[in-house]
Amino acid sequence: MPQTDAAAPMANLLEMLKGGGPLMIPIALCSVVALAYIVERSIRLRMNRLARKSFGDDLVKVLREGGVTPALERCATEKTFQARILAAGLKRADATWEERDKAVEDTGSREVDRLSAGLRPLVVIGMIAPLLGLLGTVWGMIAAFQVIATGEGLGDVDKLAGGISQALVTTAAGLVVAIPAQAAYYYYRSRIDRFVRRTEDAYAEVSEALRS
Repeated sequence: MPQTDAAAPMANLLEMLKGGGPLMIPIALCSVVALAYIVERSIRLRMNRLARKSFGDDLVKVLREGGVTPALERCATEKTFQARILAAGLKRADATWEERDKAVEDTGSREVDRLSAGLRPLVVIGMIAPLLGLLGTVWGMIAAFQVIATGEGLGDVDKLAGGISQALVTTAAGLVVAIPAQAAYYYYRSRIDRFVRRTEDAYAEVSEALRS
């Protein structure tokens, strides 16, 4: 008896989702893709893979004590996005500061573009899922009004309720998929922005060390 009671909510949920009609299939696919990208970005955009907080200070110390070559070796061992960006400036230590800044800016733009590219599917899903839900809403309301137009719903409330239920289920499902996707996008976007600010601060210290 307890197993039946525990299974009842799940069975009711499945029945409700089935009531959403065929548009629940693309909405479900959107949810799977969104979840996959959220997991992938959570691994890819970990701060210790982007930039360690203490790396800038360590690099400046190595640069002041040993020069450019040991600093480049330190960047090579770091294996982070920040290290690759700072290494671009160190490789042009003998160039003018304008050329050095341009090299760092170009490398930084490429790295940030690579990081941001993986967020675009979340934006797309955040836009498509509610539209699919809205389409399901329109579809369900059309079905409900067709029942009314033919007179079938006047004596059979279940037929009329079916279309309205489909409209509400698809709308809710679309929002359930879109909201986490949008939230994840802005969260990871803020993480990238924080990485950019940290890298800019680190490069300012490295640039100062190269000038002195």
